[in-house]
Amino acid sequence: MVSKLRTGKDKAAIVTEQQALEQYVPDLHNWPASWRVVDEDISTGRTIVAIFTPFLEHLLTLGCTRKTLLRHRDHIWMLGGEMIRRRHEDPDLLTLQVETLLDKLIEEDGGPLIWPAISEAPQNSFDATCRKLYQYLDRASLG
Repeated sequence: MVSKLRTGKDKAAIVTEQQALEQYVPDLHNWPASWRVVDEDISTGRTIVAIFTPFLEHLLTLGCTRKTLLRHRDHIWMLGGEMIRRRHEDPDLLTLQVETLLDKLIEEDGGPLIWPAISEAPQNSFDATCRKLYQYLDRASLG
């Protein structure tokens, strides 16, 4: 599959989907370690990345601006960190499958409140990304 990744205001380079993802999220392989509280979280983080990767690839196909793509990328990273954090704050969540935890945290109206608290505008922007992820996962489950 070939995708267009915007590399400047009017420039677009034709690259493979994998190359586009690597340009868009060059540190994706490091996300599990960046979220960890304890070393055991890395395995959970890898599962989270496996769930998020198709969505990140999907975002590349939407023709969003680079700024929008980077904002969504950052919000998805925040969501992964929030998932790990919540598992440590609520022992009942430690027993849940990652997919179930994600279902509990995102819904049609948005995502979880981020801790430490962020102001309303960034939370609303984060919620917009979570709504996109929710819709994507909902469509994928119907397919």
